Amino acid sequence: MKKIITIVGARPQIIKSSAISRAISTHFKDELKEVIVHTGQHYDENMSHVFFEEMAIPFPDYNLNVGSGSHGKQTAKMLEGLEEIFQKEEPAAVLVYGDTNSTVAGALAAIKIFIPVIHVEAGLRSYNKAMPEEVNRIACDHMSTLLFTPTLSGITNLKKEGFSMDTSERASVNQPHVYHCGDIMYDNSLHFSYVSEEKSTILNELGLAADQFVLCTVHRDSNTDIKENMEQIFSALLAIGENSGLKIVLPLHPRTKHKMKDQLSDELYKSIEESEDLLIIPPAGFLDIIALEKNARMIVTDSGGLQKESYFFQKPCVILRPQTEWVEIVENGNALLADADYDRIVDGFNQLLMKDDYTYPTYYGDGKAAEFICQKIIDQL
Repeated sequence: MKKIITIVGARPQIIKSSAISRAISTHFKDELKEVIVHTGQHYDENMSHVFFEEMAIPFPDYNLNVGSGSHGKQTAKMLEGLEEIFQKEEPAAVLVYGDTNSTVAGALAAIKIFIPVIHVEAGLRSYNKAMPEEVNRIACDHMSTLLFTPTLSGITNLKKEGFSMDTSERASVNQPHVYHCGDIMYDNSLHFSYVSEEKSTILNELGLAADQFVLCTVHRDSNTDIKENMEQIFSALLAIGENSGLKIVLPLHPRTKHKMKDQLSDELYKSIEESEDLLIIPPAGFLDIIALEKNARMIVTDSGGLQKESYFFQKPCVILRPQTEWVEIVENGNALLADADYDRIVDGFNQLLMKDDYTYPTYYGDGKAAEFICQKIIDQL
């Protein structure tokens, strides 16, 4: 039996990890043993603990409790704690997800002591190194032995960076294997869609009807830390709500809530407080988010995860960023890049609202990405 250590630390990773944990317990429990390490990168109770319960996945075997801090301090604390755990557990490999500080810390701590790294969601690129996430994902890919990319564009990106697609030799850090596996979040969306229908009551609690509201999330520091961007985004949301007749439902990330009073003018902040069109709610659990996604008329977000999930649930999406890793949904006309620009947000929303010829090609696999990943780990490590 091969032991792997899974690193999670932020909300999206906790969700992503549930697909692999579920595949192991269902199909590979005699071949793989998973040890879960939570770095504590997200320390808010509503953004972490509740997700383990909702996903019905094991609670972490270790929690580093690193909390908030600068990128350097946070990553340094993780490196120290992770190296100690890796030396104690002696895993066959370390599995990391996505592009956070937890991702790059897990990869670096592992490769320094010659433990193979498995990167799920490899090959994604925004081609904007001003984003810390872009630096994290590039660095992690080049430290990995097994790279699993959800999209064909990820394969193209890795080829550009010199990765060979040859998998004839056994995988190693000097001969990494790259696989197009589909998206584990599609696995999760299929699985938890049914669970959400049974368990989520958020629509009734908020008095929402299907297709009568817009789901919005704002959390990236490139938006929340820049006054002009916050002003543009929230002004656009108020305009959309007023002119469309649709409620704007905004589960408010703790970071955004903290920043709103500092970054928004008193007049705009007062307008938000008094608006009947903008419904601000606390961070929602994953099952509630799925219920909101499935029933929204449209999604407006700067979250990479929600961009994809909008596609999974066949909802148009306005992206509050200048670029996206999920280029397929933009190229296919399912989403528009609006950045933090009032006119582009409002015009993009109206354009997508009027569009009636949406198509949804199977860009993200067959819903069995996690099984594919587990089998390759068994075969190659």
